[in-house]
Amino acid sequence: MIEIMDTTLRDGEQTTGVAFAAHEKLSIAQMLLGELGVNRIEIASARVSNGEFEGVKRVAQWAARTGHLDKLEVLGFVDGDLSLNWIEQAGCRVVNLLCKGSYKHVTEQLRRTPEEHIADIRRVVELATQKQIHVNIYLEDWSNGMKHSPEYVFQFLDGLKDLPVKRFMLPDTLGILNPEETYEFCCKMVNHYPELTFDFHAHNDYDLAVGNIYGAIRAGVKGIHTTVNGLGERAGNAPLSSVIAVIKDQLGEETTIREEKINKVSRLVETYAGIHIAPNKPIIGEFVFTQCAGVHADGDNKNNLYYNDLLPERFGRIREYALGKTSGKANIRKNLEALGIDMDDESMRKVTERIIALGDKKEMVTQDDLPYIISDVLNQSTQEDEKIRVLNYSLSLAQGLRPVATVKMEINGATYEESSTGDGQYDAFVRAVRRIYTDLGRPFPMLTNYSVSIPPGGRTDAFVLTIISWNYAGVDFKTRGLDVDQTESAIKATLKMLNKIEN
Repeated sequence: MIEIMDTTLRDGEQTTGVAFAAHEKLSIAQMLLGELGVNRIEIASARVSNGEFEGVKRVAQWAARTGHLDKLEVLGFVDGDLSLNWIEQAGCRVVNLLCKGSYKHVTEQLRRTPEEHIADIRRVVELATQKQIHVNIYLEDWSNGMKHSPEYVFQFLDGLKDLPVKRFMLPDTLGILNPEETYEFCCKMVNHYPELTFDFHAHNDYDLAVGNIYGAIRAGVKGIHTTVNGLGERAGNAPLSSVIAVIKDQLGEETTIREEKINKVSRLVETYAGIHIAPNKPIIGEFVFTQCAGVHADGDNKNNLYYNDLLPERFGRIREYALGKTSGKANIRKNLEALGIDMDDESMRKVTERIIALGDKKEMVTQDDLPYIISDVLNQSTQEDEKIRVLNYSLSLAQGLRPVATVKMEINGATYEESSTGDGQYDAFVRAVRRIYTDLGRPFPMLTNYSVSIPPGGRTDAFVLTIISWNYAGVDFKTRGLDVDQTESAIKATLKMLNKIEN
């Protein structure tokens, strides 16, 4: 069983621009421990601010009531009893003591000898034991320590291994390792100190954090640090979602994580952090369970030929099939099945042709758009029946001036052109068309109602469905137009009306 310690509320909060309010920390902690099932969470750094202190107190009070208090950890420093007093007063009882894991950090940052630093740490651990605060130790800059001063790393552990330290935590603080180095260095730790428990803490500067965790677990490390959505300083930490998938699918190991809650937690943290998840981010990105190519949807229909172990249902997601210029009938059928709509082959052909045409204007057609497209295609006359066509039109809109429209039309093979002003761009268009009809002595229907709707979600790139009611020779009827542009959708509805009365 691999143990997961999530540090979204501490290391993740070091992401530029991210600062969780007290109620947000509590909400994330409740989700991580109560719903997602992580083993431990690191919630703060000691002595940061009064606001941080109050936030930690609120989380600790909830954890004490619900039996999670031992799962809360706070980063502390080798500062005598200052950090310990802060942690104790906040109501917590686990300190993650930040120590130096490389000779360079000890001698140049602390300006201490290794022996002096070890003595300082032993004193803090003794004080923590007196306060009944459990201790884990971070070997900050451990990866550089193993590269450049491994003798110091072993001296450090030899000087502390007899203390009541529950875990020694191995950070790749600057994200400099690759999976081979991680495996090699972690093997040295595990083999040299089989009696100790190790965690591995990855950073993602080379985009190798998940791969390095893979190497650490292969080496025998049993504790892994993550953040939700990969939040963290610089390039961030190892994203919890990807780590969990790799542990299960690539390593065959188990965790206590409830995978179906991952997406819910990711969206909550995205909202609170204000850092948007990349749409192609594995497991949690918006597009990662969307098949775009029609051949993929066809393969899914034929014994799931394009599935892998990352089934969206595992993570609280659903598989989607994109609609656009690369769509085939299989994509559309998958979306129709989800909507409970059945269509014959000829109708499917018409809808497919329309989606491909619309896809040239709009990058992706959504499932919410589909009923509008079906209604527009199947309920109106087709292109082949058109005796009246708009060859060209120009619309102008300027502040303080009335909109102007110029329209060039073809009616039964003859071409006509006219211009007009109006109260709006569409009104100017209709007035110009009406002038052409008046000059030809043709009657023009009366517009009796005009409505506009878009699919759910309120997207700025949503399709616009315009439904216009007309009265012609005492008969009431409606026509529809669909387009990404509101004015053009109304123009399409008007053109359908003209062909309807012509036919």
